[in-house]
Amino acid sequence: MTWLIWRQHRTEVCVLGLLVGMFGIALLVLGTQAHDLFPGGPARCAGEAGINEACAASFRRLDEEYGYVENLLAGFYLVPVVIGAFLGAPLLARELEDGTWQLAWTQAVPRMRWLAAKLAALAGVTVTLTGMFTAVLTWFRQPFDAWEGRFQYDAFDLEGLVPVAYALFAFGVATAAGAILRRSLPAFGVAFGAFLAARMPVALLARPAYATPLTTMEPVPVGGSKDQAGHWPVPSFADWMIEHGYADATGRRLSWTEYYELEGAANRAGTNLNQFLHARGIQQFGVYHPADRFWTFQLIETALFVAVAAVLIGVVVWRVRRRMI
Repeated sequence: MTWLIWRQHRTEVCVLGLLVGMFGIALLVLGTQAHDLFPGGPARCAGEAGINEACAASFRRLDEEYGYVENLLAGFYLVPVVIGAFLGAPLLARELEDGTWQLAWTQAVPRMRWLAAKLAALAGVTVTLTGMFTAVLTWFRQPFDAWEGRFQYDAFDLEGLVPVAYALFAFGVATAAGAILRRSLPAFGVAFGAFLAARMPVALLARPAYATPLTTMEPVPVGGSKDQAGHWPVPSFADWMIEHGYADATGRRLSWTEYYELEGAANRAGTNLNQFLHARGIQQFGVYHPADRFWTFQLIETALFVAVAAVLIGVVVWRVRRRMI
């Protein structure tokens, strides 16, 4: 059975393995050069960038020399989806397209054992390839994460456990679509579209609600010569800022229209904006998730996508057991 699975799917496995390998080698080369910008390691510099000129210079060089790579990698959250869909789409669809299912299911191996072996083998390859992809990418992003945190969308969706969950979700959708549509290419397209349709609501609506965000508030600082008020009040740059703005002395949040009216009044009075706001008791607030919730959020989102994938695989098993395909 293992030999048969290999013969049927070796093209997909080899192509994906080659692409992941080439991708990994390129990132290892670039990542080694990026890590070398930080003799003491990027993690140490993260807390000293504001007071250590050498660390600040290293982060500036990182952005100047490798910022373009980080921007390119932002779209690579789709790679796990491609891996899962590319392996899941032909799992049943190819058998149905070619008519070989009639032979495969009448041999000595029962059809449920045949299905279980194919699901286990290809899901295992999906997890392995996605895990390798994620490990290399996570290592490459360490200097960027030390400066920006891991809650940024281009980091959260590429690191930790969620890429594997995305891949399994795409694998489940593609396998189910293949069983229903009986065509590999449309099944791949359905998996791709289903992920995009699910990912945006999850990232924008569900993810911020995985836990109750914290709120911090502090008076607008008096010092500084800038026309704008000071930094947004969060304990750490690595925290995930959900919302920020201004509040009056009683804590009532101001609309941006009210803030711009205050800004205009400060300009007409020829007064420094910071001093003008501080004198009126205006405060800055920040609504955020602390950086130490990263793994909690990863586990929640992973469980969500894996659960959907399991349901879809259950549908496939049910259809094959009932011979409804």
